[in-house]
Amino acid sequence: MDKINNKSFLRTINIHTDCTTAWKDCLSIIKESVPHITYNTWFLPIKPVEISDSALKVQVPNGFFVEWIEEHYNTLINKTINEVLGDSGKLIYTVLDDKKNDDEINVIIKDEEKKKITDEISNQPVVSPTEEPHETSLNPRYRFENFVKGEGNQLARAAAYAVGENPGETSFNPLFIYGGVGLGKTHLIQAIGNKILEYYPNKKVIYLSSDLFTVEFVEAIQSNSVNDFSNRYKSMDCLIIDDIQFLIGKEKTQDLFFHIFNTLHQSGKQIILSSDKPPKELKGLNERLISRFSWGLTTDIQPPDFETRIAILKNKSNSFGINLSNEIFEYIAHNITSNIRELEGCLIKLLANSSLNGKEIDYELTKRTVKEISTKRHVNISIEYITNVVCEHFKVDENKVREKNRKKEVVLARQTAMFLSKTLTKSSLKTIGLHFGGRDHSTVIHAHNTIEEMITKDSRIKQSIEELKNKIEMSI
Repeated sequence: MDKINNKSFLRTINIHTDCTTAWKDCLSIIKESVPHITYNTWFLPIKPVEISDSALKVQVPNGFFVEWIEEHYNTLINKTINEVLGDSGKLIYTVLDDKKNDDEINVIIKDEEKKKITDEISNQPVVSPTEEPHETSLNPRYRFENFVKGEGNQLARAAAYAVGENPGETSFNPLFIYGGVGLGKTHLIQAIGNKILEYYPNKKVIYLSSDLFTVEFVEAIQSNSVNDFSNRYKSMDCLIIDDIQFLIGKEKTQDLFFHIFNTLHQSGKQIILSSDKPPKELKGLNERLISRFSWGLTTDIQPPDFETRIAILKNKSNSFGINLSNEIFEYIAHNITSNIRELEGCLIKLLANSSLNGKEIDYELTKRTVKEISTKRHVNISIEYITNVVCEHFKVDENKVREKNRKKEVVLARQTAMFLSKTLTKSSLKTIGLHFGGRDHSTVIHAHNTIEEMITKDSRIKQSIEELKNKIEMSI
């Protein structure tokens, strides 16, 4: 055995018996490769938990860490794990503020294994068609306790809380919550589901987006299991559907949902829906569905006022583990007024600028960050519109890019749409994956990296991407 192999062998033997030593070795490599503030912000808070064979388990403060580290430092982590644990090494993240075992995120550092990464780290969880009926797909972090109250959401929150305490027994059935992008609809409707399970642990509650509902329905048709699919949702005590507006134009899906809705409502089961518009403005949706959506309570969420924006920023900064001055909070709140998602995005961008540039978070850095966000907003560009433009360009059916279709032209269209969605919108990786058949965030990262590489090697692809980007941006 040569010296290099012997050294690697001895290091592996040591590490296999001591997780603290393994992570210490990883940190020593990482510390030499990143700025001091980046190291302190993103890597020092990570704690070793245990080690087994070539799998090192570490604990991070919250799920945001996992997505951020993988997106920005994946190459460094990959190199480090290879050096410390060997070619078969893997890192397992556990999230400190998650209370359930199924929130453990298994991150395999090898590219070919990334599809095994679980879905629990983003703000919009996914339920797979193959999961058991009792799987809720609720994010346990979405609770009333951390939903910031304000004048703009007062009625919606009060109604939601009442439904959470007495599902199916109030006049708020269905409860239909609508409002613009990033105002907290997803948080609120999932908080209802979590409240129901807190009070009634044996009730069957399920959350999913209308997009995923459609994907599951298509797969049920293909597998000749539509009855099983329908019966699954009819058996629920509480059905929560996010972004119901995406059923527009999907006639067969609307027909099936109509029957499921009727069965649940007649059985006294709770139905909770969210949308970007009130029912009467959902043009293209079946009139009989619109009528039923109005049976219960329809309430909106308005953009947060100044005081609420301050409260949201303080709440979010606490969850990120950062302390900022009131001057910074007030500056952000005065300049970003449209929605909660942009407020949170500004905090993330501020933290990123501080970390990546090795600068402290002060008033001047905050001003520059807010200016960057203000001049680079693409709030009118949706993932749906990007997908439509891309599929039209490549002459691919939109449904194909959401299915498990591996044809070359479909894969190219799907990866291009994911790349442009990540580039041109503020949507999280998980949200983007959700719109493409419930794929996880690692698939979006892979798609983005693949297209970036193709752009550098293929002038035709580069030209196509530029044409698509210009066409989409011109639509604003």
